[in-house]
Amino acid sequence: MLILGLDPSLSCTGWGLIRAEGSRISHVANGQVKTDPKAPITARLTQLHTAIAEVIAAHAPDRAAAEEVFANKNAQSTIKLAQARGAVLAACGSSGLEVREHAARLVKKAVVGTGGADKAQVQAMLKVLLPGAKIAGADAADALAVAITDANIG
Repeated sequence: MLILGLDPSLSCTGWGLIRAEGSRISHVANGQVKTDPKAPITARLTQLHTAIAEVIAAHAPDRAAAEEVFANKNAQSTIKLAQARGAVLAACGSSGLEVREHAARLVKKAVVGTGGADKAQVQAMLKVLLPGAKIAGADAADALAVAITDANIG
């Protein structure tokens, strides 16, 4: 089963694709979609939607997974995150792809063993779980962690 993990953000959306065969997982691909902060919001959202739709078309995942939405203290940040999530999830929906959502603490626990793990701990465990994978950056790493969590949940 191919699982597409997603870490939506308006500035940089991460994606990671893994293959899950029983309890075995392997890295397939990963990347990041960076948008120009000076571009109009509509252009940025269109870029996210198009890029994720292209990833889906290229790899034909069986399902997708994303972190559950959380509220920031800054309302503007929450709105931008929600807009980016909408564009990314719409790309999945347009492709008929089911999207499961997982809490951030669950993702950290599934990958590291504790829900309070920091980004460095998650990235270190990804090197163990996906040996040899070249990870495009922190957002791609987060997306791979979400995909691994989804594979573990089944």
